Amino acid sequence: MTSDTAAQPRDIEEAIFSAVDSCVAQWGWDKVTMDDICVTAGVSRATVYRLFPGGRDVLFEAVRLSKLEDFFTAMRAHVEGSESLEELLVRCIVVASSELQHDEHLAMMLATVPGETLGDLTVSGVGRIVRVATAFITPLTDEFIPAADAAHIVDVMCRLVISYYLSPSPVLDFSNEDATRTFVRTFLLPSTSSVVVTH
Repeated sequence: MTSDTAAQPRDIEEAIFSAVDSCVAQWGWDKVTMDDICVTAGVSRATVYRLFPGGRDVLFEAVRLSKLEDFFTAMRAHVEGSESLEELLVRCIVVASSELQHDEHLAMMLATVPGETLGDLTVSGVGRIVRVATAFITPLTDEFIPAADAAHIVDVMCRLVISYYLSPSPVLDFSNEDATRTFVRTFLLPSTSSVVVTH
């Protein structure tokens, strides 16, 4: 086991998160123990509980939130600077869909622990996803629409992208910019009463 004291807290946290990924991929969320995580990360139980008071549930929630924040941080870098609401929505959907399609870790999790992973994307996790997405995306919509409209449209976008990822449509490709633009103009923009579409 490595020394906990020599490493920076952020480095230790990343090692713990990586250990959770490894353990969950091997045994599934329900069977992983704190001892498994500590051994894999090379840290003591005291270190894990100091960083994540409350133990396993608190740690797993932190892992889920960290993954979402990383995802939306990367996505936001691709959509910042959009000059219209239409452009912003199209970029969000295309980038998110493409990232999900190429996420090897997520694909592996769906293959090895499908029940827990599907739960994180749907029933138990969609609220978390929408909250994080709203925090990252709605500040970019301020110049185009009111916050209430933005929250509504982000919620809809999240559910659409997740649904498309889990069950791709034979008639709509959200990773294709032209197809997504047509969809946004037809179905998303009309739902925001104060939007003026720019081209």
